[in-house]
Amino acid sequence: MTQPIPGVTPDPWQDWRAATPARLALGRAGQGMPTDETLRFGWAHAMARDAIHAALDTDALAAELQAGGWDTRTVRSRAADRTSYLRRPDLGRQLDADDADRLRAGAAQGCDLCLVVGDGLSSLAVARHAVPLLAALRTQLPAGLRTGPVVIATQARVALADEVGEALGARVAAILIGERPGLSSPDSLGLYLTHGPGRGRHDAQRNCISNIRPQGLGYDAAAFKLGWLLREALRRGLTGVELKDESDLAILDGGAPGAAPLPG
Repeated sequence: MTQPIPGVTPDPWQDWRAATPARLALGRAGQGMPTDETLRFGWAHAMARDAIHAALDTDALAAELQAGGWDTRTVRSRAADRTSYLRRPDLGRQLDADDADRLRAGAAQGCDLCLVVGDGLSSLAVARHAVPLLAALRTQLPAGLRTGPVVIATQARVALADEVGEALGARVAAILIGERPGLSSPDSLGLYLTHGPGRGRHDAQRNCISNIRPQGLGYDAAAFKLGWLLREALRRGLTGVELKDESDLAILDGGAPGAAPLPG
């Protein structure tokens, strides 16, 4: 049992707090919240704001990825700065024209999978989780898969991967992106998979894996899901609402995503 705090009226739900990071059973001091809970809320709110506004260190991220054996490119969206990015979501979905030309110039033969790492609404999530997630993904990729360079994108929205994938001639694009911070998770990473990426794609044509972080969905579990979805996307020629995540059935059947050959 949780020990009562002197001067604070305990809530009968107090012991549930051990099972969730959600803000419940806060108790009260007089007619208000206890001071320590007020301070925790302010700290969490500050962390969320910092996660949104902090700039992604693209040089450091590129160096880490290259040390792990990944080829990298760096691009930006048409949002000139963070203020434009937050006020104009449409600009974050469009690739800078010069960067689009550079990508097309280096994509002579195309690829099966294009990986994009975008800062999104939490550069903290990308800085913490992108490298270990991609390391875990290596063992889950189908044999014979042709991957393009990892494209690091700043001021990026999810749909930016459509144009990146189109420029690289990719069959499938996957973007790892910082999710909107919550008051208990300022560093949650999301992943979106789109078959046949190109301008004009919409969210119903994507599969999403959310809340990737050690306190949520772990790196190995997320990589397993992505490996399964990727194989099925290439086999069926689609993603989105028509492709349901049944990777849990592969676990029950003893499947090994990394060992399967490339479909198609």
